[in-house]
Amino acid sequence: MEFSIKSTSPDKHKTACAVAGVYQQRKLTPAARALDQAAGGVLSKLLRRGDCDGKAGSTLLVQAPAGLHCERILLVGLGKENEVADKDYRDAVRAAVKAVSGTGASEASSYLAEVKVGQRGLDWKIEQAVMAAGETLYRFDELKSEKDDAKPALRKVTLMVTAGETRTAEAASARSQAIVKAMNLAKDLGNLPGNICTPTYLADQARAVAKASGLKIQVLEQKDIEKLGMGSFLSVAKGSEQPPKFIVMQYHGGAKGAKPVVLVGKGITFDSGGISLKPGAEMDEMKYDMCGAASVLGSMQALAELGLALNVVGLIPTCENLPSGRANKPGDIVTSMSGQTIEVLNTDAEGRLILCDALTYAERFDPVAVVDVATLTGACVIALGHVVSGLLANDDALARELLQAGEASGDRCWQLPLLDDYQEQLKSNFADMANIGGRPAGTITASAFLSRFAKKYKWAHLDIAGTAWKSGKGKGGTGRPVPLLVHFLAGRSQGS
Repeated sequence: MEFSIKSTSPDKHKTACAVAGVYQQRKLTPAARALDQAAGGVLSKLLRRGDCDGKAGSTLLVQAPAGLHCERILLVGLGKENEVADKDYRDAVRAAVKAVSGTGASEASSYLAEVKVGQRGLDWKIEQAVMAAGETLYRFDELKSEKDDAKPALRKVTLMVTAGETRTAEAASARSQAIVKAMNLAKDLGNLPGNICTPTYLADQARAVAKASGLKIQVLEQKDIEKLGMGSFLSVAKGSEQPPKFIVMQYHGGAKGAKPVVLVGKGITFDSGGISLKPGAEMDEMKYDMCGAASVLGSMQALAELGLALNVVGLIPTCENLPSGRANKPGDIVTSMSGQTIEVLNTDAEGRLILCDALTYAERFDPVAVVDVATLTGACVIALGHVVSGLLANDDALARELLQAGEASGDRCWQLPLLDDYQEQLKSNFADMANIGGRPAGTITASAFLSRFAKKYKWAHLDIAGTAWKSGKGKGGTGRPVPLLVHFLAGRSQGS
């Protein structure tokens, strides 16, 4: 999908489809009024006739309007004027893209950036339009023998703004296009089945991204991981025939010697639960247990494309969690890279076992901040559903940065408390800690576990178990939290 920015009067602009808004009570936006006047009042006539009432997400397509240079006009309902919220705007863009795609038009021009959306600025509206369009048009059909190509795909969208807004709009468009490409990468990796997207495959994709983006990369093999003493990580991997990989990516866009931000992504390419086997229903979705890794990989690609002025390290521990005669057993005790011992009371709490060694490895970079991203706990889905990601941190300023990045990008998170009191639930009679703390506060105790390995730097944890993919009829990866991470990194870049 190609996006461009232009500033042209609606009645003079040549396009296959002009997209403009209409509020409830059948009130046209300024661009729609200009189109209506040039077309001899055809839109007003249709509205009076009741063809469109302006309800949010409704659409009305007008073919071959006389007096205009556009082949079609698409009116999109926005809801009540002065009450258009973030979701209303995104829904309007999605509805418009879906409707235009249904016409077979290969390009369209949108005037929806003129719509007032609360206190949101032009850059937000441009970015959300690009991301909503990317989400609507995304398809994963590469493993199907027949593709769904009934009509020509919409390939180009021009976002129309006023003359004084082009520079702001172009910057927002460039950022959002990089985010969409990164999200699509993360979605593609998540949607691949576990028999294709293995740890080795994930490492190969990371190498391809690094080569294309000019990133430095090192893939540590099992022998390298053993030399590092990552006993906790290796204990999860030993139940599988697939060898583990530890991917280290580096981006140097900041000053030489400047401390980097480190991103850590959980890369369990399939999670059966191990000996603590998961129920069979919906176990196929455990191919998405590497979405944290996919989001880190996508974010590394995006920040390189945008040329952000900071140094970033991406760490991805990746393996499978399967039952076998070699697999972890409940009650086993393993030794982490930090030297701390862990009693494995539940082999399905494996994400924290690979992340803890990665967090210890992060110390060698002397990071300014570390953010780990993981589909970690079902408890987070129960607490927050599928709307926002969970956030816990040992530094409130870092947490605020991530919360603000979530609000700015529309990829929101919500902070949960990380109090020392929760550490009591991780006590073990036989090791330094247990890997689970029982049913109460499961998301928090998982983070409390990780915090024991992140004491030497500012650290935050994003639990994306409820937001990384969708189930049911619309099953598929979401690409989250790539937008949040890119905004977080961009904010750091601007402040450097």
